[in-house]
This record gives sequence, C-alpha cells and structure tokens, in this order.
Amino acid sequence: MKIALSEHFTYKKLIKFTLPTIIMMIFTSIYGVVDGIFVSNCVGAEAFASVNLIMPAIMILGTLGFMMGTGGSALVSKTIGEGDKQKANRYFSMLIYLLIIIGFIFTILGVILVEPMAKLLGSDKNMLQDCVVYGRTLLIFLIPFCLQNAFQSFLIVAEKPTLGLIISIISGVSNMILDFFFIYVLKMGVFGAALATGISQVFGVIIPVVYFATKRNHVLQFTKTRFELKPIVQAFTNGSSEMLTNLSTSLVSMLFNAQLMKYAGSDGVVAFGIIMYVGYIFAGTYLGYSLGSAPIVGYHYGAGNTEELKSLLKKSLILIAVTSVVMTGIAELLSKLLASIFVSYDDGLLNMTTNAIRLFSLSYLISGFNMFASSFFTALNNGFVSAAISFLRTLVFQVIMIYLLPVIWGINGIWLAVAFAEILSLFVSIIFLSKNRKKYQYA
Repeated sequence: MKIALSEHFTYKKLIKFTLPTIIMMIFTSIYGVVDGIFVSNCVGAEAFASVNLIMPAIMILGTLGFMMGTGGSALVSKTIGEGDKQKANRYFSMLIYLLIIIGFIFTILGVILVEPMAKLLGSDKNMLQDCVVYGRTLLIFLIPFCLQNAFQSFLIVAEKPTLGLIISIISGVSNMILDFFFIYVLKMGVFGAALATGISQVFGVIIPVVYFATKRNHVLQFTKTRFELKPIVQAFTNGSSEMLTNLSTSLVSMLFNAQLMKYAGSDGVVAFGIIMYVGYIFAGTYLGYSLGSAPIVGYHYGAGNTEELKSLLKKSLILIAVTSVVMTGIAELLSKLLASIFVSYDDGLLNMTTNAIRLFSLSYLISGFNMFASSFFTALNNGFVSAAISFLRTLVFQVIMIYLLPVIWGINGIWLAVAFAEILSLFVSIIFLSKNRKKYQYA
C-alpha cells in the first residue's frame, strides 16, 4: 500500500517508507565495494591504492548531484506541502536542467585537471597512470553520476522510494557483472573498473528520466520551466550541508592519505580505502534513513503540522539510537572478516586493516545522530544550521583530530580521529536542536 507524505507516520509507517531508501544506500555501497574487491584482488594493492588516492578528487565534482538532490527535494517537498504542485514541478524540472548544464562544465574541467590533481595528492610515477586513467574515465560519466544522486532524493518526494531501490539494484547488479567481465575476464584493470561504474550509472538514470517524463498523474514530472534565481539559491543553500559533507569527506580523505603515507606508507592508504568501502555500507543505513525521512519533514513543515514534526523527531532519534548500537556491534564482530575480503593475501596488511576497522567503527555509535540532525534542518529549509553541523563534523573537527591524535597514539590516533570528531559534533547537534525548538515547534 502506497504511503503518502501527508499521512501521520507511526513507527511502522516510518520504517516502511524509509526502508527502500536505506536498502538502496546500502546496496549502492555494496556495489561500490565490489569495485574495490575486484581491483584489489585482480589488479593489485598498488592499483587499489591509486584508485583510492584519486577518488576523493572525483567525488568533489560529484557533490553537485548530492547538493541539488537534497537541497532541491527539501524545497520541492515544502512547496508541495504548501499546496502548489505546479510550482513544485517547475522547480524540480529547472533544477534537473541546471544540473545537466553545470555537470557538463565540470566534466570538461575535471578531464583537464585530473593529472595535475593526482600529482598534487602525492601520486608517484608507479601510481600516476592508474590515477589518471581511472579518474578521466569516471569523469566522462559525471553527468549520469550527478543525475543518479539527485533522482534518488526526488523519487522519495514523488512517493516512489521503492522505485529508487529497484533502480539502484539494476544499476548495482550491472556494475557487478561488468566489473567481472571487464576486470576478471578482459583484464582491463582500473580502466575496466571505472568503465563498469560509469555504464551502470547510465542505467541508473534512464528509468527515472522516463518516469518523470511520462505525462501521467505523478506527484512530480518534467514540465516547461524557466531559470529563476531565488529558488536556485534556496536549493543550493538547503543542500549546502550535503555538498559540504561530500566536499569535506573528499578533502579529509586526502589528508588521511597524506598522514597514512607518513605513518604507514601505501599499506596505510590501502587500509583506509578498505575502511571507506566498509564504512559506506554502515553509514548508508543512517544516510538512507535521513534521506528517506527528509521529504516527510519538509512536507509537514510546509503544511504547518507541528505535532507531526514533534512525532517524527522523537521517533527518528529512538530508531537511530537502537540502530547505532546494533551497527557498531556488527562492525566490531565482523572486522576481521570484512578486512579479509580485500587483503587476505597479506597477513600484515590484514592485521593492520582489522585493527583499523575496530577503532574506526566506534564512530558508528554517534554518527547517525549527527547525519540525521543535519538532514533534519535541510528538510526544514534551514541550510545555514545544516551546513554548520556538516562543516564542523566532516571538516573542522576531523582535520584537528587527524593531526592531534597521531601525536598521542601514533597510527591508532588516525583510526580514532573520526570517532572523536563525531563526539564533538554531537554537542553541536544538540545545541542547534535545542536553540531552534521554539522556532520550528518540534519539541
């Protein structure tokens, strides 16, 4: 049975509505992990290190899709809640068209700059070619990558989270099959890995384009529009936190790699790459819930349903608290198994990675609260507060900890940096939730 944004959400309905998005984010993370498994086991540790060295730079350009999707969906869901569906469709169409234009510009710039960027990130002669080949191949598919990220959020607004999940599964399965064919069968190396990812992203865009272009009674559909500065600025402002999160994550990943090269060499970069792949799966649960619940919050904020906002906040915090304990326990128990999937061929690297996962996983106890708090304010169309939480959480606090903790605990300090940053961020989230409770009447 279809659940509308306008309904009262019990625990059961809230879980049912957000579950497809949670599964979608986890599945998206898993097929990203498959890339890493094939490269690490079939091409080698050095190629795997090259991929993880250049990936943060590619993700910086890809943040546009996250920003447009989350910020735009907050604006569009609020507009629907206010009762103006026609305006909501105009805004939606305008933002997608704008995303294509900017994505094309970023593609050209990225292809030109990928080699000097790889050198700047510390790539040596042995790693440079793999960095450039992988980066340029992915950048050719930058527009589909951005659109896929944006459509994930807009499909939730359209009350079609299950369709988003189906699209993600189709894209993910195609990526896995192509990984096997290009890397294992044809021995195409990192080029094959990037090509498989790019083609799968094209598959992930075709279905939502057809869906939104079909002239039926959808909640959202493409329509004639014009570029309007005010809603564009508002969407960018709303989504600035998600842009900052992804931008900061990429920048901080570069700093992590630099510190790890100093303390552990290329093995440290490999271990961190594995942590990131594994972390995407666990963080995908929190991110999926945050993305899945945001349009509900945006709708009821636009409709002025303050009682429903109170209920949504309370239920969300309880669900995240239970999930965080379960997720952290799973990560700790399975740390060696997860590490062995990537580096079972090297005992020293396996031990380092297992220890790294155990220490890093402590951050999962708290990160879900901070992710939700930032997303909650995005849904309330308060981009400033959302961005402040994200900026401090993913950049300021992490940078401080990356350089401070290794002085005290060596390489273990690097693995614990994110956990300590999440603790500081939790205090920030609590302060903002407390200060704004009367303004939005959610508590």
